[in-house]
Amino acid sequence: MQDKTYSISDLAAEFGVTTRTIRFYEEKGLVHPQREGQKRLYTPADRVRIKLILRGKRIGMSLQESVEVIDLYDPEHNNEEQLHSLISTVTEKRQRLLQQKKDIDEMLAGLDEVQALCEQSLKDSHGK
Repeated sequence: MQDKTYSISDLAAEFGVTTRTIRFYEEKGLVHPQREGQKRLYTPADRVRIKLILRGKRIGMSLQESVEVIDLYDPEHNNEEQLHSLISTVTEKRQRLLQQKKDIDEMLAGLDEVQALCEQSLKDSHGK
């Protein structure tokens, strides 16, 4: 009995990406589909790799960061190294995003102040 395989269009539809995206991952050596003529057949392991890469992308990880974490997978040793690496990456991303949020909040407050001053100036000039 052969393990379940997935076509490129199956995976593209499941994950809401283009077949070009999946071919890109293949070109980068991140997945290794079997070939039947022109047809690509992806294994369950390829499917999981694509899923994890896309999950990493959703949380702001670069492709390289995602691959580094995925490649640390070691089921014989409880994945401890992989989990520590992921925690470190997530913590770093969170800190960067919180700083960006703080910067945006400060810019918005500055814009509010400038707008209020302009509106007050207009109001004052119309009152004279």
